[in-house]
Amino acid sequence: MRFAALAFLGSLATALVGPALAGDAFSFDQVRAGLNSNRIHLVDVREADEYAAGHVPGATNLPLSAFKAEQLPPPSEIPVVLMCRSGRRAGEALAIAEAAGRADVGIYPGSMTEWTEKNGPVVTGP
Repeated sequence: MRFAALAFLGSLATALVGPALAGDAFSFDQVRAGLNSNRIHLVDVREADEYAAGHVPGATNLPLSAFKAEQLPPPSEIPVVLMCRSGRRAGEALAIAEAAGRADVGIYPGSMTEWTEKNGPVVTGP
């Protein structure tokens, strides 16, 4: 019984997504749950052609080549989560956001590689 209660609490914690602290890493399950409940702003920092070829539904495209922290959604109770193809460019965008004083931005280090491996939904187009 105790194990079942702990498992339930763990899954509940994963499903609830609150404000990010600068640099928080979000898992596949947290990103999926956050998107399903409109509790994250997912920002894909891949280039426009990569984004158009396939992206997570609900993600906004802000390519790293022209990335500015000012373009991110304004700070709120809903965290901003950055992603790319493999996590490297998202890490660079996170450093830019942190240098601009944004403390509400996290990262999905698994990015599109993990998202597609785990059969997360993908849409094409702008």
